[in-house]
Amino acid sequence: MAELLEVRDIRKSFNGRVAVDGVSFAVEKGTVLGFLGPNGAGKTTTMRIIAGYLLPDTGSVCVLGTDAVADPVAAQRKIGYLPENTPLYGEMTVEEFLDFIGEVRGFHGRAKLRRIDEIIEQCFLEPVRHQTIDTLSKGYRQRTCFAQAIFHDPPVLLLDEPTEGLDPNQKQVVRDMIRRMGQEKIILLSTHILEEVEAVCSRTIIISRGRIVADSTPDELRRRSVTYNAATVRLGVPASQAEAELRRLPALAELRILEEDQRTCTVYLRPGDGRPLAPEIHALACEKKWPLMDVHTDEGDLSEVFRRITVTEDTRSAGSSTAQ
Repeated sequence: MAELLEVRDIRKSFNGRVAVDGVSFAVEKGTVLGFLGPNGAGKTTTMRIIAGYLLPDTGSVCVLGTDAVADPVAAQRKIGYLPENTPLYGEMTVEEFLDFIGEVRGFHGRAKLRRIDEIIEQCFLEPVRHQTIDTLSKGYRQRTCFAQAIFHDPPVLLLDEPTEGLDPNQKQVVRDMIRRMGQEKIILLSTHILEEVEAVCSRTIIISRGRIVADSTPDELRRRSVTYNAATVRLGVPASQAEAELRRLPALAELRILEEDQRTCTVYLRPGDGRPLAPEIHALACEKKWPLMDVHTDEGDLSEVFRRITVTEDTRSAGSSTAQ
């Protein structure tokens, strides 16, 4: 049987405001799940419930067979948690902080010292090993917090905005670590950064106003983009010669002339049903003996899909509230 993190119909309100509204999903080992949504969508609240820091009003969380609501401490032994606001003791050195975490996690003696060395190497912390945390850069602080989350080698990792505020080089280091560990663990990564999802996630859940509005792979979500399989074509004929024939393509929904001169033209063609236009364009160019100088096919825009899904959900919710 697959090792699962299971969230079943969890709900949470604060002072009458619904933060999480019936969220359910399951994640198996070897999955990096991107938990994606706009600010205030309910991502952090959901993460805190899974981590055992908040109790849901209703619903349940099961971490590899352990009921996280009934026995949160037992569930937390299986979880590594990197919260949104990095919890660190600034007066400690990196090594002292990890020594403290080791004690908390039940490591002692040589086993603890060996694990500290392993974690420092794994998180690339050797240059700041003996430096106090309050003097570290944002990147090293984030890696130190990441180190405490994985100290006990948990099978489940909860990472809330793990690269927020990092520069491009620092982001790459953290993402590489997530990708490596994602092969053997269950990783739930909360973010509003679409680049993050495309870089490391094998599955994506989009949450809006406390509800799940999409659950798919990043590639499948891109296929829902209106620009998926759109083609930008450069032809060795003037637009006046090619436009009428191109408009006869069966799947065509939109045609725009981007550039043209007396001998060439660049044309944008968008299908109405997402089917590939490139084969039809090649066939037409061969039939008409047009020089086909370049064809670029759009892979779809995840940000456009995200905006459309979340704005639609916000509009529906606003309409429902008005009706009430």
